[in-house]
Amino acid sequence: QVQLAESGGGLVQPGGSLRLSCVVSGTLFSERSMGWYRTAPGKQREWIATINSEDLIMYADSVKGRFTISRDNAKNVVYLQMNDLKFEDTAVYRCKLFGSWGMEYWGKGTEVTVSS
Repeated sequence: QVQLAESGGGLVQPGGSLRLSCVVSGTLFSERSMGWYRTAPGKQREWIATINSEDLIMYADSVKGRFTISRDNAKNVVYLQMNDLKFEDTAVYRCKLFGSWGMEYWGKGTEVTVSS
């Protein structure tokens, strides 16, 4: 059974940083593409970043230059380093694993609040 668990969210001031983690179990992590998404209050879910099995990375324009996605295949973890956080980064952040045959697996999310 594939399971994903995010952690690392919290309350941070504008300009601050957080690192989110997503631990994956139940699948061959190193062969899977991973993504981070977020849902801000009152808004639709937004794609943030993706990293594939060859470390090919893509970012949404809204976070490019501020957020960094990375993975540690030895630990089955994908990270999202978030720097220079802004009020508009407040959201629930979730990770997604791109499985076989178009299957998608999601974590429950971790909440990030940017507030002064």
